[in-house]
Amino acid sequence: MKIFLTGACGYKGTVLVPKLIERGHEVVAFDIQWFGNNLRPHPKLTVVQGDVRNPEEMDLTGVDAIVHLSSIANDPAGDLDPKLTWEVSCLATMRLADKAKRVGIKHFIFASSGSVYGVKEEEQVTEDLELVPISEYNKTKMCAERILLSYADDMVVQIVRPATVCGFSPTMRNDVAVNLLTMLALKNGEITVLGGDQYRPNVHMDDITDLYLFLLDHPEHTGIYNAGFENISIMDIAQLVAKHVDAKIVVKESNDPRSYRVNSDRLLATGFRPKKGVEDAVKELVGLYRQGAWTDDESFYRMKWMQKEVL
Repeated sequence: MKIFLTGACGYKGTVLVPKLIERGHEVVAFDIQWFGNNLRPHPKLTVVQGDVRNPEEMDLTGVDAIVHLSSIANDPAGDLDPKLTWEVSCLATMRLADKAKRVGIKHFIFASSGSVYGVKEEEQVTEDLELVPISEYNKTKMCAERILLSYADDMVVQIVRPATVCGFSPTMRNDVAVNLLTMLALKNGEITVLGGDQYRPNVHMDDITDLYLFLLDHPEHTGIYNAGFENISIMDIAQLVAKHVDAKIVVKESNDPRSYRVNSDRLLATGFRPKKGVEDAVKELVGLYRQGAWTDDESFYRMKWMQKEVL
C-alpha cells in the first residue's frame, strides 16, 4: 500500500516509518520538521516538508491509506498558542479528511489521545464514557474525533486513543513520564516526583507503532480504541526506574490533577497483543544512555523547544 503519514518525523512517526517500509509499504512522510528529520533515506520513502494546515501541500495521488499522527503534542505545548493548536490538531484534520474523501481514499487512521477523558474516578475508563477534556490539546482531539466519525460512511475510520507513550525514538521526547523520570535518575541521581498518586496509562513505543500496522492490516476493526496496557502511578514509575538506576526519589507538590486508568479490552478483543511494558522501556533507555545513544538534548522537550524555535 501507499501510506500518507502525517507527523512522520515526530516521536512515533520516526519509529513507525521504518516498520511500514519493512512491511513493503510505500510511505509519503509529511511533516513540518520543527524537531528535525531523523528518517533514513529509502527508495520507498518520500519525505515532504510541509504544513498540515495547508492541504494544497499534500499530494494524495495514489494513496491507499492515511495515518494521521500530526498534532501539537501534549497539554503544556498545546496551551502555549491555543489558536495554533486548534488549527493544527482540529481544523487541519477536518480539511485532510475532506480531501481524502474527495480523492477516494478509503482508509483513515487517527491518533487521538487517552487524555480526552479528563479526570475520571472510574476504575475502568472505557471508550463509552463521557469525554471531559480539560486542556486545549484534549479538546482539539475530541473535536477531531467527532469530525472523522462523520466520514465513517465514506471510508474506514479507525481512531486510537493512546496512553502515554514511553520508550526510545530517534526523534525523542524526554518530557513524558517514563522517559523524563529515567533521564532524571541517570543524569542527576535523583528522581523528582510531582504528586505521585496520579495514575497514568502507558504504552510502549513498539506496541503503539505495531498497533498502527495492525489496523492497516485489519480494516474490519473500525471505530475508537483505547491503547494503554499498564495503568500505574507516577510513584510506581519512579520506583521502577530506581530499580534499574541508583537514584533517590524526592516527592514534591503537583498542580496536575489528571488521573485516569484506561481499559483496552475493546482493542484486545480484535486480537492485538502488546509485547512490552514500562519496565522494558526503562531498561532499554538506561542501556542506550550508557552507550551514549540517548541524550538530554533540548529539542526533546516539546514545550521549551517550541517556545524557543517555533513561536
